[in-house]
Amino acid sequence: MKPTLIRRNGFWLALSLVLMAMSSIVSSAVQTSGYAVSVKDMNWETASGQSMSALLYKPNGVSADDQAPAIVVSHGWWNNKEMQDANYVELARRGYVVVSIDMYGHGDSDYLPATNLELGGTGMYDAVKLVADLPYVDPDKIGVSGHSNGARAANFSVALDNEADEQLIDAVFLVDNDPVYVDADGAYTNIYGDRDTGLVADQYDEFFFRSYDADGVALTAPRDYIGTPNAQSFLNHGVDPADGGEVREANTLYDDDSLRVVYTPAQTHPWGTISKQTVSDQLEFWEASFGAPEPIDSGSQIWQVKEAFTALGLIGFMIFLLAFARALLKTRAFAELRTDAVPVAANTRRGLGWFWGGMIVSAVVSGVSYVALSQAPWINSIAFNAAPTPFTQGATFFIAFWAAVNGVAAIAIMVISYLLFGRKNGVKVRELGLLPGGRKLLKSVGLAAVTVAAAFGLVFLSDWLLHTDYRFWVVAVKDFEPDKLWVALLYLPFFLVYFVANSVAVNVFNRFTFRGREWVNTAVLALVNASAPIVLVVAQYTTFFITGETIPGFGGIFSIWLFPVIVILAATAVLSRKLYRVTGNPYVGGFISAAVVTLVSVTNTLTVTY
Repeated sequence: MKPTLIRRNGFWLALSLVLMAMSSIVSSAVQTSGYAVSVKDMNWETASGQSMSALLYKPNGVSADDQAPAIVVSHGWWNNKEMQDANYVELARRGYVVVSIDMYGHGDSDYLPATNLELGGTGMYDAVKLVADLPYVDPDKIGVSGHSNGARAANFSVALDNEADEQLIDAVFLVDNDPVYVDADGAYTNIYGDRDTGLVADQYDEFFFRSYDADGVALTAPRDYIGTPNAQSFLNHGVDPADGGEVREANTLYDDDSLRVVYTPAQTHPWGTISKQTVSDQLEFWEASFGAPEPIDSGSQIWQVKEAFTALGLIGFMIFLLAFARALLKTRAFAELRTDAVPVAANTRRGLGWFWGGMIVSAVVSGVSYVALSQAPWINSIAFNAAPTPFTQGATFFIAFWAAVNGVAAIAIMVISYLLFGRKNGVKVRELGLLPGGRKLLKSVGLAAVTVAAAFGLVFLSDWLLHTDYRFWVVAVKDFEPDKLWVALLYLPFFLVYFVANSVAVNVFNRFTFRGREWVNTAVLALVNASAPIVLVVAQYTTFFITGETIPGFGGIFSIWLFPVIVILAATAVLSRKLYRVTGNPYVGGFISAAVVTLVSVTNTLTVTY
């Protein structure tokens, strides 16, 4: 590296550490309300014989002599306990004891048995049992709340509570999942009894709040939910609307010995985890049900500050990967990999034609293959863990397999481009780093391994010291248990095919200047990497907002999985280009990207066992 680049790299390395430190410190201060709330990592053997992980938020001053209401909160499928940060920050700030769980199969809890998804309320009811024994919790004010399948866990928990000798759950708040409307015979029922029960039913929910005919065809859109018999029965405590009952409206608290309310914000399913409106609705409900030990207006929220700073930490994490890898190039162990990259030149008009042609083909393949795989029964069976396979994380397998398909397509495009154009026009792939030799390839693996280990070491340090991680919405870098390393080995080969092929494509075959500027080329490649997911997401939600329903045959879950993919594909293109410029080696960036994406994927999803 040139001396100026070495000096600049020191600045970027220092900046990355400062950003991550600021992220952790400020996030910790926010989630503890200025250290007025203590935070504890919990891990215990539950009544179901499973190990459960959770975060406990206990306001200072709460004691056996001054008990507080307690609320168990849960994330949805393919998430983890930190995903509930908006709720646990605001609830704990108002004096509630909060336990945010990793449902079984998620985060650091034991894997979920595929044959018993309701086990212990998927963990939520087992957490309720623990909370009920805490001496500083008011036993008459224990609530449960969950988003998506966390709300389903709440429904499972209510059913278990109804069968128990002593009922422990006093109130329920469901976010983005249907309540239970009917019994086993199909008759309207009220499983919630005299518990206060609230519901958030998004007008643009990709999965729930529809009425169906006998053939499973949707009759109503989510935005029409409040007028359906299901909604009216829920608001009238299980009364069959055909037999009477008051016609009730959205966003109104109805008190008939116990509360019922349905909030209907104009938002999507995943938006519910990062929505000020949904948090406000949650706070309003719990204050009406339990009373707030520390009353604060529901519109006064500070969790957004934490979200902003964990996002800042995520940026710092990405900068660290680049700066630390470049710093390692100055060490004796990895100095052999350091070199000045091949000078970048302007492209010819014919070369630009091949470039844009390749970009269009790769984007089309990316989008078409994603939609095609989403419709393939065999891969859906694996993605949703419908049958035993070695791939216990179905969602990770779907994304990893799609990535590998695109990696193979990229290799084919590069081979065709080289044979028909590159070789005839002086492209020398050895000089461009395509064939670095076995020794350099092994050192590239070592450099990637040390870099990724150091980056995640900082993540672990942040969690250990301050109970924080680095995230924004559905993109999260967090700590994990050692078993996830073994899980990651299942999916790493798939991600390697894509990220190595993509790094080669970005740096060996598609590196040149636009109007004398290489950064324009880098930006274009980053955008092209993410273009297919962007188009699919825009098409899906434009259709949804106009018609009230998603694109027929292209389910909402596949659109949701694309949100983090958009960020990842763009960011890794930039990372690989920056590393290529100081190594002339396209494999370093590919290896680092594959390892990080694999770990991020396997630590933020569902693991099931048979």
